[in-house]
Amino acid sequence: MREDPVYKWRSLTEQRRFRVFIGVLFGVLVILLGRYAYLMLTPMPNAGGSRGQTVAERGSIFDRNGRVLAIQTRLANISVWKPDVDDFEELSRDIAPLLDMGVEETLQKIEGSSADFVYLKKNVDQGTIRAVETELEKGFLNGVGVEPVTGRIYPEGMLAGTILGFVGADNAGLGGIEYAFDRELSARDVWRDVQRSGTSLNRGNRVYLTIDANIQYILESIANRVLDENQAEAVMLIAMEPESGEILGQASVPGFDPNNFRLSSEAARMDRPSLWAYEPGSVFKVFSLASMLEMESAVSRATFVCNGSYEHTTNLGETIVIGCLEVHGNVSIRDIIIKSCNAGAAYASDMVGENPFYTSLENFGFGKRTGAGLPGETAGFLRPPARWSARSKPTISMGQEIAVSALQMMQAATAIANDGILVHPRIVSKVTSADGKTETPFETAPPRRVLSPETARTMRGYMVDVTSNIGTGWRANVDDLSLAVKTGTAQVIDPETRSYSETDFIASCIALLPADHPRLVIYIAIVKPKGWSYLGGQIAAPPIREAAESLVNYLGIPRGRSPQVSHSGSVRLATEGLPDIEGYLPDFTGYSKRLLLPLLLLDEITFDIQGEGWVVRQNPPPGALVTRGMKVELFLE
Repeated sequence: MREDPVYKWRSLTEQRRFRVFIGVLFGVLVILLGRYAYLMLTPMPNAGGSRGQTVAERGSIFDRNGRVLAIQTRLANISVWKPDVDDFEELSRDIAPLLDMGVEETLQKIEGSSADFVYLKKNVDQGTIRAVETELEKGFLNGVGVEPVTGRIYPEGMLAGTILGFVGADNAGLGGIEYAFDRELSARDVWRDVQRSGTSLNRGNRVYLTIDANIQYILESIANRVLDENQAEAVMLIAMEPESGEILGQASVPGFDPNNFRLSSEAARMDRPSLWAYEPGSVFKVFSLASMLEMESAVSRATFVCNGSYEHTTNLGETIVIGCLEVHGNVSIRDIIIKSCNAGAAYASDMVGENPFYTSLENFGFGKRTGAGLPGETAGFLRPPARWSARSKPTISMGQEIAVSALQMMQAATAIANDGILVHPRIVSKVTSADGKTETPFETAPPRRVLSPETARTMRGYMVDVTSNIGTGWRANVDDLSLAVKTGTAQVIDPETRSYSETDFIASCIALLPADHPRLVIYIAIVKPKGWSYLGGQIAAPPIREAAESLVNYLGIPRGRSPQVSHSGSVRLATEGLPDIEGYLPDFTGYSKRLLLPLLLLDEITFDIQGEGWVVRQNPPPGALVTRGMKVELFLE
C-alpha cells in the first residue's frame, strides 16, 4: 500500500517537535543540575565549620559600663545512636553522672523512645562537653554523640531578666531587648554585608543599655524584699536621670532567669513597667493639678472645702459623689498635694475645661507609647472628652478612669524635674558593630516644653512639703537631702464584678531628688499588697527612702548640708580587670569565670572556658607567643 504523503509529513513534523522537546528538557535538566552542584559546592553563610566558613554569632548585650549581660557561647547536645550501644543500662550508669542526671532517668530516655536516635541532654556547658569527650577519647560511651551548637548565656542570672528577655531554640529573640533588637543582634544580614564589603565580620551587632548593673541590683534587691514583706502580687521600682531620660535601673519582680526561661511563668517574664497599664491613683495628682495651674492662674489662689467627699449636681439633675479618705476642711492646691485630698482635686477640676485638660494630659505623654526601646509597650488609656461622662474630669484628676504605664509616669515626671521640659525615657543607649568601629545612638523623640518653669517649680515645692510631718510621704524623708515626693493608693478593678475591688489596691510613691535640681526620678508601685497595709504613704514611701539613700551614695550626689565637691555624676565600683594580651599570653590563674566572659568576644583568639569557679591552669601556658587564630583553654575549679 502506498504511504499517504500527508500522513508522512505530519509524522515527520511530530518527530521534529518531539526532538525539540527532548532537547529543551535536557537543557533545563543540565541547568538545574549545574545549579544544584553550585549550591552544594558553594559554602553558605550558615553552613557551619564543616564547610570552612565562619558562622555568624549573636551579638552581646551590655550595661552602660560595658558589663556583659548577654553573650553567645559554645554549647552541645548529647545524643545516643542506639544501634551502636551494647548495653543500655551500662551506658546509663556511665554517662548519667557526667550529665548530672539520674541513672533511671537516663535509661528511661534511651529505652522509652522508639527511635534509634535519642537526645539525652541539650545545651550542655563546656565542662560537660569536655567530660564526655574525654570518655569518648578513651574508647568508652559507644553510641554517644556530641553535637556542637551555639547558645545564649546571661552571666548575671535573673538580674534585668525582664528587660533582656530571652531567645528560643533557634537563637531568635522571643522577649525583651532580645526580641526588640533581634535583627541587630542576630547577624541576620552579616553574610550579605560580608559579601558586599569584603570584611571578616562574623558577629551580630552589640547593644548597650542605659541601665547600670549595680543600680539594677540595688533596685531588684529592694523590690524583692518589698514583695515578700507585703505579700504582694508584683513590685515595680525604677530609677531614671530626668535630664537625659536614661533609665538607670528598672526592677520588675517576681522576675525570671533567662538562662532557664522555660521554668518560669508568663507573669514572671512580663516587663510590667512597659507592658502593664493600670490606674495610677493619687500620684497622678502631680500632673493633673500641674495642668490646672498651667491652664488657670486662679486655681493657685483658690480654696476648696473637703467635708469628706466631692459632690456636684449636673444640669440634668444628676448628683455625683466622690469620696475622700478624710475630712480635710479648707484646702488649697498645696494642701491637696500634701494631704492627697481627692475631693479638693475634684473641685479644682471644675475650674478648667474638658478639652484643655485633656490636651494638657496628652502633652504629658499619657495615652501614647514612650518609645523607650522595649517591645510591646502599652499606650495606656486616655479617652477623648467626647467619650467622657459627667464624672470623668473630677475622677481623672485624682488618678482614676485613666490607665498608665510606669514608664509613662517616669516620662511625665521629667517635666516636673526639668522645669517644664519633658524628656522621653530610653533604656537603650546605642548599637555598635561587632568590632566597635561603627556606632548608632538610639534616638527618641526630642524634648519639648509642656509646663512653664514657674509651674514646675511650684509643684516641686508642694511635693517637698509632702515629706514634712503633716504630709503623706514623711516616711520617704532622707536626712540632709531634699526630696520632692507624692504618694498614691489606687483601687483595682475586679475582672469578675467589673467594679472596684474592696481588697486589691496599688500602693505607689514617686520622688525627685535633690528637689531644687533633680538628678534622679525614683518610682515604686506595689501591686495588690496583702500585708499590714495597702496605703502608699505607709508601705511605698519607705522603700523610696531606701532606694534614694543607696543611689545617692552610689552616684555621689551631694547632700544638702554635706560638703559638696565637683563630681562627674557617676561612680564605678572597683573591679579587677583582665590582663592585656600583647604579644605573649598572660597568666589567667585565679580569674573568675565572670571576669573571663569578655574574652569570648575576641576575634583573633578563641578561648575555651571549661568548668566553674576560678582558673587553675591554662593551655598554652603563660608566656606563649600569641598568634592569630590560636585556641586557649582555661580550666576552672
